[in-house]
Amino acid sequence: MLKAIQKRRSVREYLNKEIEKEKIEEILKAAMTAPSAHNRRPWRFWLVRDKEKKEKLAQIQPWASFVAEAPVVLVIGSEEDKRWVENCAVVAALVYLEATNQGLGTCWVQVKGMRTEKGEESEGEVKKLLGIEENIRILCLMPLGYPSKVLPEHSRKIEKEKLIEK
Repeated sequence: MLKAIQKRRSVREYLNKEIEKEKIEEILKAAMTAPSAHNRRPWRFWLVRDKEKKEKLAQIQPWASFVAEAPVVLVIGSEEDKRWVENCAVVAALVYLEATNQGLGTCWVQVKGMRTEKGEESEGEVKKLLGIEENIRILCLMPLGYPSKVLPEHSRKIEKEKLIEK
């Protein structure tokens, strides 16, 4: 497990190569085994492969332009409740790890609380684009693809200055 954690990097450049169906299924299995508050499992997922939709998703906030180049974009959302953000964040962490395990790369692209360059609310724009119902909240996008370059692994070092023991 530690190896996958160390290899996990935020990937923003992808090869123009289709992702095998089995790899997407493994990522979705990992996402759907995430723990959730009261085991409600309120999350929802949208897989976006359509070029025009990906291009529009790449405009939902100022730092999302690379989204258009990913073969697949996974949109992570949830029924709205007190803990929807935490539930989706745990899901996204597992997506990161399983994507790495499958030899793929991804990067968290924040949607909640963001605005487009034109000032529109990002979440509303994603929901409109994908026809998502009003009671669903969108936390992030996770573009998926084969990384165009290999990034160095994270170190195993424990940063003592960030650890407090009592």
